Amino acid sequence: MDFELSDSQKEIRTAVAATCARFGNDYWRSCDERNAYPDEFVKTMSEAGWLAALIPQEYGGAGLTMLEASLILEEINHSGGNAVACHAQMYTMAAILKHGSAEQKARCLPRIASGELRLQSFGVTEPDAGSETPRIKTFARRDGDSYVINGQKIFTSRYQHSDMLLLLTRTTPFDQVKKKTDGMSLFLVDIKESGSALKAVPIATMVNHGTNQLFIDNLVLPRAALVGEEGKGFSYLLSSLNAERILVASESIGDGRWFVEFATQYANQRRVFDRPIGMNQGVQFPIAKAHVSVQAADLMRFNAAARFDAGVSCGGEANMAKYLASEAAWEAGEAAMTTLGGYGFTKEYHVERKWREARLYRTAPIANNLVLSFVAEHLLGLPRSY
Repeated sequence: MDFELSDSQKEIRTAVAATCARFGNDYWRSCDERNAYPDEFVKTMSEAGWLAALIPQEYGGAGLTMLEASLILEEINHSGGNAVACHAQMYTMAAILKHGSAEQKARCLPRIASGELRLQSFGVTEPDAGSETPRIKTFARRDGDSYVINGQKIFTSRYQHSDMLLLLTRTTPFDQVKKKTDGMSLFLVDIKESGSALKAVPIATMVNHGTNQLFIDNLVLPRAALVGEEGKGFSYLLSSLNAERILVASESIGDGRWFVEFATQYANQRRVFDRPIGMNQGVQFPIAKAHVSVQAADLMRFNAAARFDAGVSCGGEANMAKYLASEAAWEAGEAAMTTLGGYGFTKEYHVERKWREARLYRTAPIANNLVLSFVAEHLLGLPRSY
């Protein structure tokens, strides 16, 4: 297997880095301090076509591979930015691309590709269900040719910055299905047309993530808003998850590289007791170890992306890539914080912001303990633990 990037892939990385250079650390610190959405950055990336990487050319997208899409998000975080503001534009549309009607594809995908339409919000998680998705209670009741939806979602991010929302509901109660993942349906919701039926309440968090509680009160949707077939929404959701895991892993790899490079530069320049602190093994070993971890995670990312692009099973590899990359980024963040000492806690050096951002991916979009449970059960054949 060849792990060298092609010339075109190197050009993608270079071009994305050049775009990101227009939005330096001070830009991202300002967004973080104001809890502001990086609208200018997202517009610029959309206009350049980078967020349409995975949309086929027939719909106005770039038609790139998963590996190439992952390089784009990696470079955003490697540059000091935070791709969480726009990464869902890449993978949330997968459910429409794979399972949507011809009308939904023709209406949405070209506009998503151009940046005219933002589909960055996904309503899945609920307060009482958490990671046990089949236990969701948001319910879509058939009423003639329409559906009437009531319920509540939580950790629904970027809602205020999206035009459309993908919403997972139950259409058959949990206690009436033979298989617990049956009876869920996926809907494509126009946020503006929904009016007062949708109410978002922002949740204050330690990172600038723009997440919300979402209250749904008698939301009426036409049958045309249903994605695919009624009752198969969970399987449609799964079609996006491997892409999500690989792309999130790529962001963590970018974070890890930023930490390692920043800590290395600081350790070479900072002098204490008439010598650079990087001469001390207590400083250099954690940085070196973090570098090894990031490089190892990168290899698993390549493996997962290659399998995804080949159209073969990659659930195990995608989950392991997410696990290894998020743990490596956190290890690198800890190494950078330790290297900078007290300065690591100051906003001036940007490490504390990236440190907070990197911690998120050990918990989201799936907790790393659940990844280990998946590996234990599905890859090793151990008894189900939950």
